[in-house]
Amino acid sequence: MRRQALDIFVNRIASHNLLQQSEDLRTFLQADEETMERLRSHETGIFKKKPADLMQMFKDVQSKVSDVVLGKEKPVEESNPEYEKLKQYVFELENHLAEAQKHAYRLVKRHRELGQSLSDFGKAAKLLGACEGQVLGKAFSDLGAKSEALSAKLQKEAHQLLMSFEEPLKDYVRAVQSIKATIGERANAFRQQCELAETMKLKEINLDKLMLTRSDRVGEAEHEYKELKAASEEATRRFETIVQLMNEEIVRFQEQKTQDMGIAFHEFAKGQARLANSVADAWRSLLPKLEACSSV
Repeated sequence: MRRQALDIFVNRIASHNLLQQSEDLRTFLQADEETMERLRSHETGIFKKKPADLMQMFKDVQSKVSDVVLGKEKPVEESNPEYEKLKQYVFELENHLAEAQKHAYRLVKRHRELGQSLSDFGKAAKLLGACEGQVLGKAFSDLGAKSEALSAKLQKEAHQLLMSFEEPLKDYVRAVQSIKATIGERANAFRQQCELAETMKLKEINLDKLMLTRSDRVGEAEHEYKELKAASEEATRRFETIVQLMNEEIVRFQEQKTQDMGIAFHEFAKGQARLANSVADAWRSLLPKLEACSSV
């Protein structure tokens, strides 16, 4: 099951028009173990982040949140109606997908439990048949065999339900969580861009003052201003890149989600119909034998 899920995931990554060009992806798919170990020992590409780095990142975020909560810093946010609609859609979608995935998990669990119960019942019916006479014993034996056969069908259907219904839903819950993380990155990029732009304005005012009062410090101030301007332009480019990629990926995500969810629910309905027919046919085929036994 894990191999199947990994195969689906890797193929999804490899089919993405940007990710398929990643050198890290190519290395992951083609490199041998020795090469992978060597890459892990160097801080490059996808292996760069260490647990300590991630912990520091979380501490920085926690500090920022604390500042906002305590009123030390007023959060700077985008005021874009379309973007606000998108964020609301993402948060609502996560809740609905999580709820659907929870019930899909219960369906899989129910199929497995019912399959196990039928298996146990089938064994008990066979043992009971061994204690009875020929006609009744044969009826119990047939009942047990049919129960075990249905148990196998239910277990098989539970696995298919897991792979074609629950797992896709779980994947999309994770995808939405990634979108939420990107929303957080976009907010940080926007905030950094605004902060640098504001700082640059103050530096510019300070530079104008120095030109009038302290000409000996103008050179140093100009150097600082140029560095700050370059950082501000880089922050603006980063924010614009995030916005552009996010807009493109959201469209692709919605199209892919519509297709995948349509397939998942279609497979779910087909599987349930197939299972219901199999169960009905199995019990129906047993009825003449049990009726003959009851009349005797």
